Amino acid sequence: MSHTRVAVPVWAALLVYLLGGLGASAVLAEQEDAESAAATAPLASPDPSFSSLYKIGVDDRLQVSVWRNPELSVTVPVRPDGRISVPLLGDVLAGGRAPQEVAQDIEQRLTAYIRDPKVAVILVDLRSHEFISRVRVTGAVRQPISIPYRQGMTVLDAVLQAGGVTEFASGNRTRLYRKAESGTGEAFDIKLEAILKRGDLETNLDVQAGDVITVPERLL
Repeated sequence: MSHTRVAVPVWAALLVYLLGGLGASAVLAEQEDAESAAATAPLASPDPSFSSLYKIGVDDRLQVSVWRNPELSVTVPVRPDGRISVPLLGDVLAGGRAPQEVAQDIEQRLTAYIRDPKVAVILVDLRSHEFISRVRVTGAVRQPISIPYRQGMTVLDAVLQAGGVTEFASGNRTRLYRKAESGTGEAFDIKLEAILKRGDLETNLDVQAGDVITVPERLL
């Protein structure tokens, strides 16, 4: 079976080539426009409910993003003094504040340098949350420990994870220390010896994140 070759005029081939090139250029232009729009789009705000409830702590890592000013955008840890370092501004207090509060503070201070700044502060690593969400058992126990808090955990659970008490423990003088929401400290008497030896669970309290259980030694 023979194939017939159709002659294509040179001008027609050239026209197809030019149109193809223009089409590719149009696609590239659309991609560049999309990338440019994404780069200059307003910053997305973090979840407002989370930002208003979570309080930043030491060792948390924060991403500070300043819209249209990438040279001012940084990811920084919260130092032991509760502050972070921000370009142009230097130290900014972050510890004990919500991310939204820190963003507003940075925005207000940046108005001295740039026009109408837009700032987002995002938590990228919640290291302080792990620290405060623990229960600690100290004193006359076989292995003083710091353990992750679990819902439903009791004093007995925590003490058993510490290996129980030593022979020098004064179990009925055990105390549970807790920091109240007001910032003041609370202390609860725990009859640990009664719990361990007689199964008296009256003072086997449910623990909370951040509690410290201290088992003293007997007085000689």
